[in-house]
Amino acid sequence: MKKLLTATAAGALIAGSAFAQDNEIKMGVLLGYTGPIESLTPAMAAGAEMAMAEVTESGALLGGATVTSVRADSTCVDSAAATAAAERLITSDGVSAIMGADCSGVTGAVLANVAVPNGMVMISPSATSPALSAAEDNGLFFRTAPSDARQGAVLAEVLVEKGITSVAVTYTNNDYGKGFADAFQSSFEAAGGSVTLTAPHEDGKADYSAEVGALASAGGDALVVLGYVDQGGAGVIQGALDSGAFDMFALGDGMIGDALTEAFGSDIDGTIGTAPGSDNAGGATFAEMATAAGIDGTSVYAGESYDAAALMLLAMAASGSSDPADYVGKIEMVANAPGEPIMPGELAKAIEILAGGGDVDYNGATGVELVGPGEAAGSYAEYVVDGGALTVVGYR
Repeated sequence: MKKLLTATAAGALIAGSAFAQDNEIKMGVLLGYTGPIESLTPAMAAGAEMAMAEVTESGALLGGATVTSVRADSTCVDSAAATAAAERLITSDGVSAIMGADCSGVTGAVLANVAVPNGMVMISPSATSPALSAAEDNGLFFRTAPSDARQGAVLAEVLVEKGITSVAVTYTNNDYGKGFADAFQSSFEAAGGSVTLTAPHEDGKADYSAEVGALASAGGDALVVLGYVDQGGAGVIQGALDSGAFDMFALGDGMIGDALTEAFGSDIDGTIGTAPGSDNAGGATFAEMATAAGIDGTSVYAGESYDAAALMLLAMAASGSSDPADYVGKIEMVANAPGEPIMPGELAKAIEILAGGGDVDYNGATGVELVGPGEAAGSYAEYVVDGGALTVVGYR
């Protein structure tokens, strides 16, 4: 592993190591504070920082270390900017872990260009492209949200159950959108549905009338929008409403958030959608903790962010080290059985068990279960828009 940092008075490094073992552990929180999901990011960052604060207050990690968040902007869509931000986290800020990135394209870029060359562990709470399952990651990459290979099947299942047999599909033109669209189309057609058109859209445009026109010409019982709530996905919905092209929408996780109903309200009543979520006890506990902290714990990916940060901190406790080379091998161990089940708010308890040589099974806010090479098994919440509000109607 390359030595990337020099010692400073503010954070002395132990001899021969680039990762602090003394009074401070820094964790990068690499998310899209600007860009097409910026309305989701505040709760995600705050969720991760809740775990850091919980561990810091316990005084139990590595002799009473303080865990400090270092935020950096992935932009969600600009790979060069995300890569530069990740490099700064390592070379300038001296982080021992990266919670993030968020969107799949920038996550892949950071993984290949920064994390792997520097031996840095990354756990993404929201990068869901199926392509990341096959990324060359040297065992350094994990995610707490399941792959869109699964979400595509779930969304298709929901539509078929509702009697929707034909759809047009539009997706944001990147790794996330394309992977999701492919997974959805395969599952929907396998279930007997018909996809009349699958077409990408670019984010950042002022007018989506051309895209909407093509989708309308193809027709369908519903328009499936696999995009971003703060960008092109919302623009496509607005264009469809303005033209009367579609009045029924089905949405993926990137579209699920308060910004959706703030923009469209009851105009999109009946809309359905999916996003990672579960009804386990940990989710309710996390929501209560978040509310007490002034955070929206029900926001998409807030729980996954708490879990991502918690897993890395518990792995550090299990290994007795904040060096990624030491703790990376403990992540799956603390995430899965056997061991004492650990819920949100029980990180101090988990660290004590690990310090005593015991095992933990971190369930966390989202029922964490890691399968395969760092993949989350995961489940999904099914949403509907009713009375202008997003409502969870079930889990799959």
